[in-house]
Amino acid sequence: MNGGGCHMSGEGGDSRGGESGSRPTITLEDLDAFNEDDFDSDLCRSGGADGVNDAMEEEGQDRLLNYWQDIGREHHVQIPQDMAQPIQQLTSDTESTMDREKVPFTLITCKENYEKRVYNQARWACITVREDTYEQSICAGFMKLMRYICQQNTSGNYLGMTLPIVTVVRTDDSRSSLSRDVTVAYYLPSQHQDQPPTPFDPDITMETWPATVIYSRSFSGPTTETSILGEIHALGEVLDSPQLCVSESFIVAGYTSPAAAHRHNEVWFLERC
Repeated sequence: MNGGGCHMSGEGGDSRGGESGSRPTITLEDLDAFNEDDFDSDLCRSGGADGVNDAMEEEGQDRLLNYWQDIGREHHVQIPQDMAQPIQQLTSDTESTMDREKVPFTLITCKENYEKRVYNQARWACITVREDTYEQSICAGFMKLMRYICQQNTSGNYLGMTLPIVTVVRTDDSRSSLSRDVTVAYYLPSQHQDQPPTPFDPDITMETWPATVIYSRSFSGPTTETSILGEIHALGEVLDSPQLCVSESFIVAGYTSPAAAHRHNEVWFLERC
């Protein structure tokens, strides 16, 4: 985010909009049949140990893909067939892993309505996309990052999910609307911070975000343009000195599985450097 000299921007290369994905809204009931016992433990592989396992995995992938495609059609976006394995992988990882690596920070102040934190310098994989709606933009960006995380990188390995996945949003001066340009960013796991695998997708860039002071407010539910603008206004109202923060760019952080019944999100304001 580039405001007042700050560089925690996530401003990756412009997407050319070739592939879009849906907002990944999947209920726990829909995923009852998809847990760690249903899939081969070697993640992101194309098949199981024998024909039976192959058939089970392919069926599971198809069912998840079909569900995401149904959701996508509701938002006028298309999820391509090659997303079947990344969707299965991330769903299995989400259901089976309770302690995914989190972006480290130091808590400075904890008040009733917000927290003040310091995040250290770190490497992020970022992509900036521009679709017709905010929801379409974050879906298109996240789908591309999913491919990078699931083997479409120079290591050839599944990199592992981290928390949170963040989106950098920009507003007009009155904070009444969001820009169509949305940056989606993925924190590289600690073992890849020094030498991040290079993505095959040229639209994804590796960025070093400097140490940054942020003000964070939690909220629940889906992240839409309306809900995000409401949360930006709510955080601005409770800060003692909102004028010290970047005023045109904000970060939305998502912590919970797309399958979670109760979503945990945060909106972040960045302190001017």
